[in-house]
Amino acid sequence: MAYTLEQFADVPLDEPLLRHLLDEHERAELPRLNLLWSYYRNHMETVGRARRGWSAKPYRLAQERGLPGRLAWLSGGGGAPAPSSLAAPGDVPLDDRAAWRRELVIENDIAWRIHAMIDFMFGKPLRFAARDADAPRRALVERVLEAAWEASGGVALLQDLALLGHVYGHVDLLVRADPAAAIDHHDDPVAAARAGSARVEVVEPTRGVALLSGRDFRSLDAYIVRSQREGNAVSDAPASPVAAWVSRWLHGHAADATPRSQRERVRVTEVLSARYRQLYEERLVRGEWAGPVLIDESENTVSPGRVPVVHIQNVSQPFRYAGLGEVEPLIPLQDELNTRLTDRASRVTLQSFKMFLAKGLGAAGPLAVGPGQVWTTENPDAQVLPFGGDSAAPGEEIHIDEVRQALDKASAVPPLASGVLSTKIGNLTSENALRVTLQGMLSRTSRKRVCYGRGLAEAGGLLLAALDAAGVFRTTRDERRIEVVWPDPLPRDARTELDAARLKLELGLPAPRVLEELGYSGPDAGVI
Repeated sequence: MAYTLEQFADVPLDEPLLRHLLDEHERAELPRLNLLWSYYRNHMETVGRARRGWSAKPYRLAQERGLPGRLAWLSGGGGAPAPSSLAAPGDVPLDDRAAWRRELVIENDIAWRIHAMIDFMFGKPLRFAARDADAPRRALVERVLEAAWEASGGVALLQDLALLGHVYGHVDLLVRADPAAAIDHHDDPVAAARAGSARVEVVEPTRGVALLSGRDFRSLDAYIVRSQREGNAVSDAPASPVAAWVSRWLHGHAADATPRSQRERVRVTEVLSARYRQLYEERLVRGEWAGPVLIDESENTVSPGRVPVVHIQNVSQPFRYAGLGEVEPLIPLQDELNTRLTDRASRVTLQSFKMFLAKGLGAAGPLAVGPGQVWTTENPDAQVLPFGGDSAAPGEEIHIDEVRQALDKASAVPPLASGVLSTKIGNLTSENALRVTLQGMLSRTSRKRVCYGRGLAEAGGLLLAALDAAGVFRTTRDERRIEVVWPDPLPRDARTELDAARLKLELGLPAPRVLEELGYSGPDAGVI
């Protein structure tokens, strides 16, 4: 079986190019994206069962891959060679591998910074405003658009969007239409939008592959969505000798272990262009993917004339499709921090117990050491010298502190953003003082809001265009020009806001605009 792409003759997409794009994405791009996600997530992976009485942990964390080899494994001892890296631990049995592992200290300083950035971006509900719509229609357009976003996921979708964008550097929004969902709501466009007649789907870079235009890298000729899912069929797979040995190695099964059943896996490939859409399925048969089978195709009714995909960069990168993420620049600093924290933990462990050196006591045998023990000697030069114990290491502490400060500067997220007050930061009783302290993070948030705001506004226009094409809610091109109204990320004093609004009214600003700035719009807006 093969891809039948005759319907995409308007764009330079044929089967060899499609297979090349998918293969290049899987071979070159996916490993880098998975590395970024693993450093953010720092997920736990089991490595065997620790034996009784051993302090080794039966798991390892994703960020351990960034530690140097001297910390990942002990050297020598045990009668077996120590593995050279965590990536190839197969030379040591799983139960013995726990004995080789060092006691590592992993502190994930990336995840809480990403979460703080997302809280500043989408911690409060934002609003979509139809700036070019006439006054009688503006409120209805905004209500329909808000219902469509809520049907797509609302604030949860926006937070997922921000998380993927911060980790990977960019993310895509795919607009879909479902006219059948609005059959019973033709007279109520808000209810039709709430029923999901047009919705937005987040496509992470691990699934989305873009075919950029040869004339303009900012526009798309086609877009491919590749994903895998588990089917509902289960088959019994005969256990080969190699599979049986692996099963015994991993799970300790008997030599005549019964065959394990396997669940069917399905790989889905969706190809989108400005005028057409195709959906293919491939099934995993005996360890190999069968040829693609076309299961659905249709014309592009969401946005005829353009691919229904909106691309959002986390931070703009000139002349590149991919944007700048927040995880990549923090990885080297995170590895250095984990290395120094592990070194400090080892030093503290080795120096935790104070010892004594006896000189000149003249004892023929071992000396008893205990509370109330007295030693006597006739040698006036005899000494008992204490050594060991946890001694101060100012250079070590300064270095760890400087690494943390480098993480603060690289991410523009100080510990204050998460509520940690560790140093003297002055008087924060005023709003202006707090803004000055968080100036770096506020500036970075404002810069990212330009990219996210443009993408969200474009996606809102596509939602209205999809509703218009489905006959659910008719709108003009001007009414589909959307603007995102962002809330202030910092808490503001209500009395100060009301005093500022009163001064604006005295200066002659329109009352609806003042109410809108206060957060009142639509049916909630009255007359001051």
